[in-house]
Amino acid sequence: GDILDDYLRTDGVWILTRNKQFYKTNNEKECAEKCEAERNFNCRAFLFTRKKLQCLTLAENAKMTVTFNSTDAVLYEKKIYLLQCKKGIGKDYRGTETKTWRGIPCQKWAEKTPHNPNYTPEKHPNAGLDENYCRNPDGDENGPWCYTTDPATRFDYCNIPECEGQCLQCNGEDYNGEVSRTESGLDCQRWDAQEPHMHGFTLKHFPEKDLKMNYCRNPDGELRPWCFTTSPTKRWEYCNIPRCTTHPPVSGLGSQCLSGKGENYRGRIAITKTGNACQHWNTQFPHRHGWIPDRYPCRGLEENYCRNPDGEKRPWCYTINSSVRWEYCAIPHCDGTEEGIAGMSNVPVEVPLPEECYRGKGQSYRGTTSITASGKKCQAWNSMFPHRHEKTPDRFPNADLRDNYCRNPDGDSSPWCFTTDPSMTWEYCNLKRCDDHTQE
Repeated sequence: GDILDDYLRTDGVWILTRNKQFYKTNNEKECAEKCEAERNFNCRAFLFTRKKLQCLTLAENAKMTVTFNSTDAVLYEKKIYLLQCKKGIGKDYRGTETKTWRGIPCQKWAEKTPHNPNYTPEKHPNAGLDENYCRNPDGDENGPWCYTTDPATRFDYCNIPECEGQCLQCNGEDYNGEVSRTESGLDCQRWDAQEPHMHGFTLKHFPEKDLKMNYCRNPDGELRPWCFTTSPTKRWEYCNIPRCTTHPPVSGLGSQCLSGKGENYRGRIAITKTGNACQHWNTQFPHRHGWIPDRYPCRGLEENYCRNPDGEKRPWCYTINSSVRWEYCAIPHCDGTEEGIAGMSNVPVEVPLPEECYRGKGQSYRGTTSITASGKKCQAWNSMFPHRHEKTPDRFPNADLRDNYCRNPDGDSSPWCFTTDPSMTWEYCNLKRCDDHTQE
């Protein structure tokens, strides 16, 4: 990645600091290289002036000193010194916690009392042993620690929270870090911009998805966070974000009965409503599919149990019957009522009615078929999962894009839909053209 990815940029700010070094550089990247190479002190930030091309490396950041406005200056602060949380065992932790988990103040790393330290700033110049901040210079697997000011306790651990938002849990649906470059190094397009790529992922449509600035996010259940790019030739790309060292929630903690759509169901029913046994999620026979357990670690895709990984109406599975690709499962409701097909009046018809057909290209088709030619379920038009798209009801108000019914909003050769299979974006529907002599 870019060297500047490790810095937080603030325009028009100057900070007062005693410990600094002046350099002449041509751009911000060169200034960042000076900061990385600084040996006079721990460089926590740098200032760059565009007119004079002046570079100042700084021992302090805005958290530690006074700031004021300066129109020509740009402040770059090392993110590692702004984080108050740890990644993994916290060997890179550079936050400002100065107490142990019991609340005892830490001894300064450079001092010899009450304890004579083995780890000092002189012996370990790159370990960030400043002041009396908690650190992990020896890679202790219990995380950052410090020598204490209590003569009876030589050292103790500090209570530093894990930076869960900065790393990937599951598929990164809850990731709220600040990476804003794709894995090939392209800058991300801002979510509130429609240039160079038009899209429907706006804060208005997805208020709960934290679509801030141009940070990588996963609003639609993709494999991992992504963004639209600022390159006109590359619409979108995944971002390279490290996996969390802590394990995702154990799926066994889920519900054993049906509540809501059953996305949290983790019971062991493995038979469909008509009695077909379920296919194992980690096999591709008799039906090939994209719901591979390793790719979706938090969806509970164990064995061949009924699950709802895609926000369907209720849990389902692929079946071992080669002529029935998938079916819903009958799961008992948590409130004690038997889960049946009655009461599911809002579910679009799964099996096409015999008389359903389309005329011409099917742009006037308004039936309720929601199955593709190969038997895949249709994705709802107002959903962006598992495929993001621009064929939304508000963009095509006259196309009757209701529920997940087959439609032809764009003048294709016949009605079609996006599928709920992650490995198949879209497909034509299981519909025949009307015989010209029959009434529609």
